[in-house]
Amino acid sequence: MPDIKKISAADYSPIADLITYRALPTRSVEYVDPFLFLNHHGPQRYEPHNNGLPFGPHPHRGMETVTFIIDGDIAHKDSSGHESVIEAGGVQWMTAGSGLIHAEVSSDRFMEEGGQLEILQLWINLPARSKMTKPFYKGLQQNEIPSLKLDNDRVTVNLVSGDWDGHAAAFTSDTGVFLNTIFFQPGGKLTVNIPDGHTIFFYMIRGALEANGTQVKSLHLAQFDQTGGPLTITSDQESILLLGHAKPLNEPVVSQGPFVMNTQAEIAQAYDDYRKGKFGSWTH
Repeated sequence: MPDIKKISAADYSPIADLITYRALPTRSVEYVDPFLFLNHHGPQRYEPHNNGLPFGPHPHRGMETVTFIIDGDIAHKDSSGHESVIEAGGVQWMTAGSGLIHAEVSSDRFMEEGGQLEILQLWINLPARSKMTKPFYKGLQQNEIPSLKLDNDRVTVNLVSGDWDGHAAAFTSDTGVFLNTIFFQPGGKLTVNIPDGHTIFFYMIRGALEANGTQVKSLHLAQFDQTGGPLTITSDQESILLLGHAKPLNEPVVSQGPFVMNTQAEIAQAYDDYRKGKFGSWTH
């Protein structure tokens, strides 16, 4: 049975007028292999005629981003030709692979009308063999993501990636990452069987839960040992959990800016390739 070995508070790290809590990396935890980075933006309310999200065109290589829209929306555009506006309840999965340029901003409608905003972005490492894979992007709205109602409807599991008791998820992870957002009502209970040797990613978005008897509050990341077995989660209030697990890569991680590779030389090559235009052309 996996036990919690450490609980870390997310750092408050605002970006301009965007409320941001960074759960990875922080002063107390560098990364949770293969989960590298998590920014939790909001919750906050934007007034009409706002500037929206500030993430204009920027490059990535060597990792994947998974973006969860709790409230508001996000307008995605990248140098591979993908464009979408994903709204509340939706998820974006982007494999940067060999490299692309993308922007993540708010839709014209959101900037005009304003509204509630809460968005999380998780970075997942790619193994060395997949660092230079072809870039990929897929954005799905809430109604395109399968969900399960459990425990007399007191628990709702949104199936993002990985198989759940034979139920297929919305996205297929080439590296076997299991990932879900889970919504609890008071009195909800859920047991998840964790494979032995897997890293658990457990981040409380809202509320508070007990995980195998230990309480985890909102804006906290719980780290577990890698003992497999049942992870039993109970709630006494409305709560939202981001839960994942995956086999650790156990490879060197060299991260600099938007690039995540295995060696410093590969980072230097990424910057050189970006300067030479090998990540594709960006047009507004």
